[in-house]
Amino acid sequence: MADSSTQSIVVAGAPADVAAIICDFSHYPRWAKAVKRAEVLAEYEDGHAAQVRFAIDAGMLTDEYTLDYEYAEDLTRIEWTLAEPSSAQKRQDGSYDLVDNGDGTTTVTYTLRVELSIAMLGMFQRKAEKMIMDTALRELKRQVERGAAA
Repeated sequence: MADSSTQSIVVAGAPADVAAIICDFSHYPRWAKAVKRAEVLAEYEDGHAAQVRFAIDAGMLTDEYTLDYEYAEDLTRIEWTLAEPSSAQKRQDGSYDLVDNGDGTTTVTYTLRVELSIAMLGMFQRKAEKMIMDTALRELKRQVERGAAA
């Protein structure tokens, strides 16, 4: 069983602005460097993505996989699970939790649990997860704050 990793970052923007960027999957390749393709395969009645297919190239990890998404009604929690094993992953569970700080900023907490199909020492897997999370949070912050400045 894979352990989960959690990291947080403060973003200059309202939770709704952060959620809008997170939920706009078709634009991920424009700002998330590792994402080469993101395609919404199914949507809920409210228009939010229910299932998204990704193609990623994160240097040490190249993969194509599909995630199933669920959302809190107010979009302060966005969570996903791997729909089926991929060539590189047996399991992936994750979430973004958004907390309004009351000062125009949002604390974004990213939790990720990945179980790879290939054997990797635990310390290397945790280092890879940390790198993925650091990059994802920095890129999300930059994209939200770029929109807020426009």
